[in-house]
Amino acid sequence: MHPALLKQAAELSLNSGGCIKFGLKAWSKELHIALCGVSNEQTLENFRLLADYMRKRPSPPFLVASTLLVPGYIDKAEVAGIASFICSLSPDIPYALLAFHPQFTMNDLPPTSRRHAQECLAEANAQELGNVRLGNIHLIGDYY
Repeated sequence: MHPALLKQAAELSLNSGGCIKFGLKAWSKELHIALCGVSNEQTLENFRLLADYMRKRPSPPFLVASTLLVPGYIDKAEVAGIASFICSLSPDIPYALLAFHPQFTMNDLPPTSRRHAQECLAEANAQELGNVRLGNIHLIGDYY
């Protein structure tokens, strides 16, 4: 998203009491390109821009980050990079790790396993973020 449009969306959200849920897909530029077709440079810059708004309204949270735990792609190292980046901006930004379920073009992958989710959760918590949680827990199982 162009930063000028992002600022407009941020102001609307800030003034209305809403929040912006921001998907951070991958930490490594190469993996982000493989999954999304583009670099994550603008994505990270946009997230950095939104993090500045946290000071204007810390509660309810203005910004919430999430990452989909795609098996074989998003591992604890990727989550550590993302969580460290978020924490460097503000340890108060909530971060949700979301279980993956195969659909559409990625239907050859299993859902997120319990071990995978727990390893990623531990890694995100090790980065000293204040509010990390697992989401879509009903999808988590013993798949691999």
